Amino acid sequence: MEYKELIEKAVLKIGNVVEINGKKVFIVVDKNKNSPDLLFNGDVIKNVAVGNHIEIQKGFVSLIGIVDSEKIFSDEEKKHFEGKKVERILEVSIVGYIVKNRFKGGTKEAPLIGNEAFILSKEKKEIVYNFIGGNELSINIAKSHIDDAPIKLPVDNLFNSHIAVFGNTGSGKSNTVASLYQSLISSLVRENEKSFKESSKFIIFDFNGEYIGKDCITENKHSYNLSTHKEEDVDKIPLKTTDMLDVEMFSILSNATEKTQKPFISGVVRFYNRVFKEKNPIDYFKNILKARIRDIFRLRDIKADLLLDYASGILFDENNIEGAKSDIIWHCKNKEFHFSDGEKHALPGTSEFIEKTKIYKTVNDFKFSDSFIEKIISFMYLQLIQQVLSNRANNEHIAPLINRIKSKKNDIEKIFNINDEKADTFWKKNFIVINMRDANLDMKKTIPLLLAKKVYSEHKKNNKGTLTIIIDEAHNILSNQSFRESEDWKDFRLETFEEIIKEGRKFGVFLTIASQRPSDISETIISQAHNYFIHKLVNHEDIEAISNAVSYIDRLSLGSIPTLEVGTCIFSGTAAQLPLKINIVELDEKQKPQSNTIKYRDLIQNNPLKQE
Repeated sequence: MEYKELIEKAVLKIGNVVEINGKKVFIVVDKNKNSPDLLFNGDVIKNVAVGNHIEIQKGFVSLIGIVDSEKIFSDEEKKHFEGKKVERILEVSIVGYIVKNRFKGGTKEAPLIGNEAFILSKEKKEIVYNFIGGNELSINIAKSHIDDAPIKLPVDNLFNSHIAVFGNTGSGKSNTVASLYQSLISSLVRENEKSFKESSKFIIFDFNGEYIGKDCITENKHSYNLSTHKEEDVDKIPLKTTDMLDVEMFSILSNATEKTQKPFISGVVRFYNRVFKEKNPIDYFKNILKARIRDIFRLRDIKADLLLDYASGILFDENNIEGAKSDIIWHCKNKEFHFSDGEKHALPGTSEFIEKTKIYKTVNDFKFSDSFIEKIISFMYLQLIQQVLSNRANNEHIAPLINRIKSKKNDIEKIFNINDEKADTFWKKNFIVINMRDANLDMKKTIPLLLAKKVYSEHKKNNKGTLTIIIDEAHNILSNQSFRESEDWKDFRLETFEEIIKEGRKFGVFLTIASQRPSDISETIISQAHNYFIHKLVNHEDIEAISNAVSYIDRLSLGSIPTLEVGTCIFSGTAAQLPLKINIVELDEKQKPQSNTIKYRDLIQNNPLKQE
């Protein structure tokens, strides 16, 4: 052994193994190695402490352990070591070993009593903290927490997996998300820019407008700045008519229940498609409407008046519906309509007068609206009329569905541009930001679900390249504790994203979620992630959710979560050989997400109170 190596071993050695108890190894620390720092070759080396990795040499094998705890010997224990310079003992868990200059996680073998233990040398740290092999692509966004050793994260095994980023507000969660994808895109562009743009797609659902900055993540992105409040100068998401006629998509927009309203929507879609296969769709529709109006006027049932209101809803706006029935009267005793032209004519008995009614004659002037939503509402009303007349639908179940669509019409048309000619322009860039900061709460729940299902379904059909779906503030749409919606709707929402996270990898679809409340998110979704970046969490329910769902985290790492500093996180998962506490490098100011906490003084200075 060379002199240099002997000196290094002498300096870095901390003690010897004195006990092995199952998976726990106990090491007696030499008394002269109790100072916080060591000097070696002009460098200051941090001495061993709880949370540090150490090396135990067993012959030619290097075992790597992590220090779980330490204690000072009791007086009784000290008697057994008289004459030796010892003072404390370390409790260590073996986490892996080094073979052929590569670190392997797991327990291959146990050390022997008397084996020497060492602080990791610079070279050994590079091996242990190196998660890549050979010429694999990597990103450089982190350093080890203890000694700022650079850590390379692999592109493979990290980005071709589902990722979860958790942390309280202000813990550095958004910086981690932005750093990950900024570094990934830079790496892929350097490798092959053309291939990257053609084969990789990214969509980020941004609830608070944090990622729309010009230099945030990438300059080469397109942001859809959506709003349900503004009338002009807002972006709209282009959709095809066929997108809206997809039963799943329309069910999402209308919050349809699974057992009653969704089958009705299926019937409406079939009806719509049948009408527009005709040479003259408008005449075909009007003929059906006329036939149903005749049926309504002949009906001797109290529900006839309600059905006539639905027919009027197709032909007149809401303010004129009552005027549409100005020449007809409902006779309660006989349960029939009467037509009045100076004289009263019972329509069931004198059907020739039906064609003279105002509502029937108005059908001749009917035209489809330019608004797709209004057009589809007309089909929904006519479908409901037909199904009620044939006793195949219950009005009380379907009417709320139509009313929901009517109430959401303005919001839908502010967010979506339903235009077949422009629909293919959605992917203006291969990185899309959906900024929902100015959208109302209802649309914030609807947009991510609708678009995620759309892009996922399209990608499955094409099955080319990769699609990465990033959801910031994921508890907004992945919560399993929401009480603002029906159980059917909540189940449908969660099942959609659970399908993506369970099946997506087969089709090159990967999900990244970021949240400050992991306890609110479906446990299935959390547990199906493969790699985790866990920032500071203080709520015991959130920590318990991590403990129950994340199988790649040890007790020591879990216990440190409430005390992590800003920008520090536990990195654990399939891309890492062992859980590791790392510092994510802070991005430049212009590259950061717009997620900084507003200072109260700045708020007051920028928005001074007006004095009367």
